[in-house]
Amino acid sequence: MTTAAAMDALVLNGTNAPFTRASIARPEPAAGQVLVGVKASGVNPLDLKIRSGNAAHAKHPFPAVLGMDLAGTVEALGTGVTGFVVGDEVYGLTGGVGGLQGSLAQFAAVDASLLAPKPVNLSMREAAALPLVFITAWEGLVDRAQVQARQRVLVQGAGGVGLMAIQIARAFGAEVFAVDRTSKGGAIEELGATAIDREQATLQEYVDDHTSGRGFDVVYDTVGGVALDASFNAVRRFGHVVSCLGWGTHSLAPLSFRAASYSGVFTLLPMLTGQGREHHGEIMREATRLAESGKLKPFVDPRRFEFDAVADAHREVENRNANGKIVVDIAD
Repeated sequence: MTTAAAMDALVLNGTNAPFTRASIARPEPAAGQVLVGVKASGVNPLDLKIRSGNAAHAKHPFPAVLGMDLAGTVEALGTGVTGFVVGDEVYGLTGGVGGLQGSLAQFAAVDASLLAPKPVNLSMREAAALPLVFITAWEGLVDRAQVQARQRVLVQGAGGVGLMAIQIARAFGAEVFAVDRTSKGGAIEELGATAIDREQATLQEYVDDHTSGRGFDVVYDTVGGVALDASFNAVRRFGHVVSCLGWGTHSLAPLSFRAASYSGVFTLLPMLTGQGREHHGEIMREATRLAESGKLKPFVDPRRFEFDAVADAHREVENRNANGKIVVDIAD
């Protein structure tokens, strides 16, 4: 009798339950899947919402293994997989929602179409900080708004998605402006964008100062709420507003009077529906290209959180003490 191989994983058995380190069956890659030995797992605010039972849209049932962002090494290939070989270093947005096993485990069997080669100039930790925020930024700016050179792009919020949006827009040759609090100004300027202090400048002031009152060609809202309302008033005539947090109730009148367009971004759709997964892999290959050409910088919190310290990592994200993306090191 053959005993199935086991692995360690962090399992949540219910809402607000503690993480439990458990030995569970190591998955075998099915057709079209890759078995990845996980080296690093990024922590996202959505992980906390799933854990607290406040993310019905993620459709992740308990017991659950969380962790959407993954970086690791290919250990085995399912039938029909091409483009990867055992030993390849890969990364992607691969699970932790929709009943798909997340990356807080030593191994994960994931859809090969969601993966891309890890940038050679990034560590596993740096690579694991990129997938969710990069894909969200790319889908908004490139897929929806079709950002172009010489456009003026306004980014509302310089958090994880916002910092990616700045770099993507800059890589396409756009002139970029970003609105956030004073303390984010340094990071914004470091990336070659113009920082707008939301505590000092009014909406009308920064529209007047940076567009002579005409408005921005593209506005990417990463904050939601009043920031999305401001975005509708900051876009130019026939411009485009994108939001990854457009979940509230908003007046469309300012947008309509400008004959401008609006697009929403819901990054989880390919994992939840199975549709569009290849495109996520393509987007991650674009991230690799930009990173290896020096045009994309991940922002990683310098503190190290080992496998058994995930609760501490979640606590730091919840308390907003992170200085960049918090990444968990997954032990061999």
